Amino acid sequence: MDRKELEKMIINRLNNLTKPVGSLGELERIALKIGLIQQKVIPELFKDKRIYVFAADHGVTECSISAYPREVTKQMVFNFLNGGAAINVFAKHVGAKVFVVDAGVDADFEDHPFLIKRKVGYATKNIAFGPAMSKEEAVKCIQYGREIARSAILQGADLLVVGDMGIGNTTIAAAIAAAFGFDVDEVVDIGTPIDQKTLERKKQVVRQALEVNKPDRKDAIDVLSKVGGFCIGQMVGFILEACENRCPVVVDGFPTTAALLIAYEMNKNILDFVFAGHKSKVKGHEVMLKYLGLRPILDLEMRLGEGTGAALAISIIEAAIKMISQMATFESAGVSKGSDQT
Repeated sequence: MDRKELEKMIINRLNNLTKPVGSLGELERIALKIGLIQQKVIPELFKDKRIYVFAADHGVTECSISAYPREVTKQMVFNFLNGGAAINVFAKHVGAKVFVVDAGVDADFEDHPFLIKRKVGYATKNIAFGPAMSKEEAVKCIQYGREIARSAILQGADLLVVGDMGIGNTTIAAAIAAAFGFDVDEVVDIGTPIDQKTLERKKQVVRQALEVNKPDRKDAIDVLSKVGGFCIGQMVGFILEACENRCPVVVDGFPTTAALLIAYEMNKNILDFVFAGHKSKVKGHEVMLKYLGLRPILDLEMRLGEGTGAALAISIIEAAIKMISQMATFESAGVSKGSDQT
């Protein structure tokens, strides 16, 4: 069916539900987007919701830009696998499964049914003094991310959430945003609680990384290799593959949206399949969302990461699907239409 014809049919369905036209606001826009993705006037609820938390360490932590030591990345991976983290709680709440991807944690892990081992290295190099990784490693990251998404979809996944874990992730996300032309002062903020002195050091590290590496904003792979991270690169490939296979993706906060930014620079069409789960309290996140033209579903002043905001947004997305599929129409309910429905 032609996209414009399908869009017209979905909007007609929404406008004929027993409510004033447009009165359910963003829920109606979400229902429309899901309908277009699924290519159905009445979209279906998801049968296999999955959250993938991409974990990796970063050499930039040597510059003391976080309140926590690098070891916390490894420790949180164990926490995820043991079901004790916030993302595990929220995933259970919305009926989703949590998978953890070791993209480049500075540790080795035993096999686990919900652990995916795709380690590119044991942490990137320090971007303050040179490239985070080689271009070959950047390409490998994207390839691994694509493979993970492809496997998930082949197994039946029909909604994918992108989460992140890594001490230093917000510094890397800020460096990526700055590499694409955003002002450093607008995108660098606290991730973990840090004092003003540490925040200023974080800004200086991002500026130094740009000066030392000179990433080419017209070359997404160059940006990834010079100021990115193994987890970021795998999220890029994951998002690209999912969207190219018409599988909806919900991104979380600042680091996952930095990955989306790189993916967008590689394929401008992917935004038709992406939802912004929430707006992080990290100020640079709103800057990137506005640039991408994505409206966050939730705004709860969260800045945890892990995919937590995106996971909670699943319940709103599913409410939108239930609204368009389960509400009565004026005709079926025998309710008189108002003047706005004619």
